[in-house]
Amino acid sequence: QVRLVESGGGLVQPGGSLRLSCAASGIMFRIYTMAWYRQTPGNQRELVASISSSGFISYEDSVKGRFAISRDNAKNTVLLQMNNLKPEDTAVYYCKVASNVNYWGQGTQVTGSS
Repeated sequence: QVRLVESGGGLVQPGGSLRLSCAASGIMFRIYTMAWYRQTPGNQRELVASISSSGFISYEDSVKGRFAISRDNAKNTVLLQMNNLKPEDTAVYYCKVASNVNYWGQGTQVTGSS
């Protein structure tokens, strides 16, 4: 079974930083695009950042210059470094792997608020 487990969320004041981690198992991690999404109540999940197997990276416009996605294939993990957090970054962040089926982690709460 495929399992994605996010961690690293928390509450931080605006301008602060967090690093999210997603540990994957049960999948050939290195060959798939990995992505971070976020979701607020009543809204669809939106793509925040993605990184392909070859290292191609894409960011949602509002996080460019502040967030950085990376992957460590040896550890089957994908990271999201979040700097200069803003209140509008507050959401549940989800890790996703795009294989024949999209698999999701359980999500981790990020709150950028005073």
